[in-house]
Amino acid sequence: MKKTLSRRTRIATGGAVLAAVAAGTFGTVAANASAPQAAQDSAVTAAPAAAAGKRDTTTSTHLTIDAASEAARAALKAAEKEGQRITVAVVDRNGNTILTMRGDGAGPQSYESAEKKAYTAVSWNAPTSELEGRLENAPNLKDIPGTLFLGGGVPVTAGKAPIAGIGVAGAPSGTLDEKFAQAGAAAID
Repeated sequence: MKKTLSRRTRIATGGAVLAAVAAGTFGTVAANASAPQAAQDSAVTAAPAAAAGKRDTTTSTHLTIDAASEAARAALKAAEKEGQRITVAVVDRNGNTILTMRGDGAGPQSYESAEKKAYTAVSWNAPTSELEGRLENAPNLKDIPGTLFLGGGVPVTAGKAPIAGIGVAGAPSGTLDEKFAQAGAAAID
């Protein structure tokens, strides 16, 4: 036979159970919060860092932000002398943008185009005007993400290794864009 508890008894029992659960939870949280920091830290142990040997690493040369700024200003100045409104981008050896300067009045499309030309030039260590010709034999090159095979991008090298790319966009021709990018490259000491 099943015994039925009164409503008052059920409410009192439920309240007592809730109070016990809450006290247990609060006690656990309070105990963890008051545990010494050293005890908490010892619970998580980090693996020691691995040391790489000389034969496991390489060293590369990167263009400084000052040199990138100097190159961009020189390209903008060269374009201004000829009444052209351009955007110039400088990327590092890995194709990451160091800086992009959009000249006064440069078209909105020039920003992305300049970055892509700089990326393309450093990726192939060749001026983008030269790379344009390669599309005849390999038309799928243009499908590589982030690239633009139009004149206006030049690599910057240290020795023979590419360390940066300068891309210019916004002039009425790739020939002019490349001329201004070359002016930027020439400004780097």
